[in-house]
Amino acid sequence: MSARSVRKSVVSVEQDEGVGARVRRSIGRREIPNLDPFLMLDEFKGDGKGGFPDHPHRGFETWMTAGRGIVHSEIPKKGITEQHGLQLWVNLAHKDKMIPPTYQDLKDKDIPRTKQNGVLVKVIAGESLGIKSSVFTRTPTMYLDFKLDKGAVLNQPIPTEWNAFIYTLSGKVCIGKEDSAVEYEPHHTVVLEQNGDHVRVENKNSEVVHFLLIAGQPLMEPIKKHGPFVMTTDEEIEQAIADYRNGRNGFEKALTWQSNYMKKQKKKM
Repeated sequence: MSARSVRKSVVSVEQDEGVGARVRRSIGRREIPNLDPFLMLDEFKGDGKGGFPDHPHRGFETWMTAGRGIVHSEIPKKGITEQHGLQLWVNLAHKDKMIPPTYQDLKDKDIPRTKQNGVLVKVIAGESLGIKSSVFTRTPTMYLDFKLDKGAVLNQPIPTEWNAFIYTLSGKVCIGKEDSAVEYEPHHTVVLEQNGDHVRVENKNSEVVHFLLIAGQPLMEPIKKHGPFVMTTDEEIEQAIADYRNGRNGFEKALTWQSNYMKKQKKKM
């Protein structure tokens, strides 16, 4: 058993995004443009009034598989006064980029979880502490939400060939081998080396620490990104743009569909 060391860490600074939303970008920023198979991770906050109006996607998945094409809106329901969450973009293999879109709805109460020796985990995807998630990901992925009590130590297995990183949410998270571990404050993206079969995390302070551990099997394919489209060649990106503009190849309803939010905005004009 060998614990992975840290390759690099980057702190995420809050920025404007969408309409009235504030995000801290982790993966997907200049310092870490991607970490195969991961394309983007955003921590977002808002007052319940802002969000992301109607927009298209192709070529990747969140817990929504965009596949060949989807148009959707991400606006909080009426009455929500505060929102805080994270969104992860996972690349799809070239063979899967044009599959039909699908959606998996996973409510918090349905996420499997357990607590052992001061370590609480919610298994959103993958496996930890003997429990598994039912979420299906075409690209093999581990998405684990941890909270550690004072003095708790986590040794989480990670397949040796997978890329992995930790995103810190609250408290001071101590990451790395016992004799060389480093503490990280909230909103740090800590990218791990591929030099071990697990990651060691410890809480040396009185405050509960909260962080995500995300890992996945690299696809090792070219990545071409243009806004909401992620393909493998420039030609495929041009095709995605043309398909969206012309309402074809997965975007047949894009020319006429509008979310309720957009309909209400037009009535106000």
